Amino acid sequence: MGIIVLGTVALDSVKTPFGRHKELLGGSAAHFSMAARLFTPVDLVAVVGKDFPGEHIRFLKSKGVNLDSLLIDQGKTFRWEGEYRGDLNTALTLNTELGVLATFKPYISGRQSRIKNIFLANVDPDIQRHLLGKMLNPELIGLDSMNYWINNKRKGLIALLKHIDIYVANDQEARLLSGENNIIKAAKALRKMGARMVLVKKGENGVLFYSDKFILSLPAYPVEGVVDPTGAGDTFAGGFMGYLARSGKITPLVLKKALAYGTVAASFNIEDFGLNRTCRLKPQDLARRLNRFKECFLF
Repeated sequence: MGIIVLGTVALDSVKTPFGRHKELLGGSAAHFSMAARLFTPVDLVAVVGKDFPGEHIRFLKSKGVNLDSLLIDQGKTFRWEGEYRGDLNTALTLNTELGVLATFKPYISGRQSRIKNIFLANVDPDIQRHLLGKMLNPELIGLDSMNYWINNKRKGLIALLKHIDIYVANDQEARLLSGENNIIKAAKALRKMGARMVLVKKGENGVLFYSDKFILSLPAYPVEGVVDPTGAGDTFAGGFMGYLARSGKITPLVLKKALAYGTVAASFNIEDFGLNRTCRLKPQDLARRLNRFKECFLF
């Protein structure tokens, strides 16, 4: 029980056809935590600058997220600015400021080093490896990344794959890292690189889970009012990993339920900007939408 997540806590500026918002609370670890907290206690490991609003720290704590390892460093908080156009499937990055993230070295307590479930959310592979080296006898390790690290730190990322259980990637990232255009072939290639299980997020086309023993595929939950997709993948990972951590075991049925919960959590995330929708979620909200999700695909 319990999960520790390493990633970013950021100030996001986002523009979509439905509005524009500046310096929203965001980042991979924040989005992950909003979903994972619904299943299990969450310890967040990240860094912010002295300019990070205190109200955001109070907000995260109010949601039950443990911030003992959220460092407040001299300098500016990591910032990302992006815009979504057309079908909102892909973000156009307008600006990125690493700030204190550029020199970040994770710190964790002795208690946190004994947490059995780990998720290495999107951040520099060197930082991910640094945290992993501090963990004692982990039982389940998930890893996420992005195109930037695949292009610029490929060797380090591939080396890290040999030490993790679940690699989470979107379809573009899976193709880029594997060199395969077909998603099944890409998942197989990523499995050969070391990850015991591979999860490929396909946006509005759902998700594919691949392992040596079985393959699972689920469609996306149908959402009519897509407002802001930022953090949807991290929210999916939070629901998926949070359910696995609560279950304490991995079976085909548990994995299928975890995929469904991740899918449903992500469907809430895209209905509003930033964390505005997921921060209001309760377990019963996920359960109700999960039931509707099941009804959609009964035949």
